[in-house]
Amino acid sequence: MSYQPDTPAPTRAAALVASVLAADAAFHLYWTTGATWPAADDRALSQAVLGTEVPFTPPILLPLVALLLTGAAFVLARSRHPGRQLFRLGTLAVAAGLSLRAAAGVYWLFAKETGTTFHWLNLTLYTPLCAVLAVAALRVARGKDTARAR
Repeated sequence: MSYQPDTPAPTRAAALVASVLAADAAFHLYWTTGATWPAADDRALSQAVLGTEVPFTPPILLPLVALLLTGAAFVLARSRHPGRQLFRLGTLAVAAGLSLRAAAGVYWLFAKETGTTFHWLNLTLYTPLCAVLAVAALRVARGKDTARAR
């Protein structure tokens, strides 16, 4: 796939959001196998990802995988079929979820212990990424007819 500079921004934004959500789903699916990479064990993984202890088991992870993949599908569908309101609403739901996670991340910067792996990952990766993805999802949701712009 080659780079096309004339690709509309909402399409690029949709690809960004969908790619990150799909990658996150892949990590969570991987963890359903019992693997804990990049952490040493379940406890360390839970502390790094969530800042608390939660079991990383299929009954907890599989619904999250489904939610992440559904969100990715809505965002991509919105960029390909901008006239469909269901895809717009789904993309707005993704933007709302990402906005809530970003807001929670800002709160956790002050409410959680500093110096922990979660604190630094939340500060440098999770919260900024969720904020950027929320803006990108909003761009896709309010985007013009990008399918015709190609």
